Amino acid sequence: MKLTLPALLSLFVLLFPPAAGADELQVAVAANFTAPIKALAPEFEKATGHKLQLSFGSTGKFYAQIRNGAPFEVLLAADETTPARLVEEGAALAGSRFTYAIGKLALWSAQAGYVDEQGEVLKTGGFRHLAIANPKLAPYGAAAVATLRALGLLDAVRGKLVQAEDIAQTHQFVASGNAELGFVALSQVQKAGKLAAGSAWVVPAGLYQPIRQDAVILAPGRGKAAAQALMDYLKSDKARAVIASYGYGL
Repeated sequence: MKLTLPALLSLFVLLFPPAAGADELQVAVAANFTAPIKALAPEFEKATGHKLQLSFGSTGKFYAQIRNGAPFEVLLAADETTPARLVEEGAALAGSRFTYAIGKLALWSAQAGYVDEQGEVLKTGGFRHLAIANPKLAPYGAAAVATLRALGLLDAVRGKLVQAEDIAQTHQFVASGNAELGFVALSQVQKAGKLAAGSAWVVPAGLYQPIRQDAVILAPGRGKAAAQALMDYLKSDKARAVIASYGYGL
């Protein structure tokens, strides 16, 4: 007997039913957390059956999109103020917010030996372009400006600043050589405790406000099992070990 296409599809569903309670989750992810979440996603999906649809960008841009009705269900922000603000405005669930990582800032060059371990290269002025993320949209960009101000170098390098939309584009500017160096997230250039390429100065935490990165369930994720499952997974020892391997504090 020859089966029709609808019959074949019905048979497939019977033989290979979807995982019970499995769902798809729309997650807005701060650009600095791209590599860690890509490493975590397959393990999360394997453990829970839920699927993650990941979007990457600046926290400031995500805030505007969320307030304009974007259907994100979870936000992994690059700061703590944006999730708190969304909770206050009723766009996120009170009680769901927690700090999943503490970001670290690094001055990085794709060239080996270009950036010294004390960041003295900033004072020499022997570079044409210094990349930073937009400080109005990206917390790492704001941290970069705070660092330059604390060092008394902001005015001296202002004419050399190349502003990127977010920290991912900042990294791209430096990696491509369009900027000799730039302030990036340590997580973008470190894995398993080692610098992946080039040279870097890990900026002392006292030069900028702590980058506490908070996660929060947004209004569209209310009551969704996958949203709570992701929150729980990010708090697990296994996930925290992966996050720490990219240079984040916990």
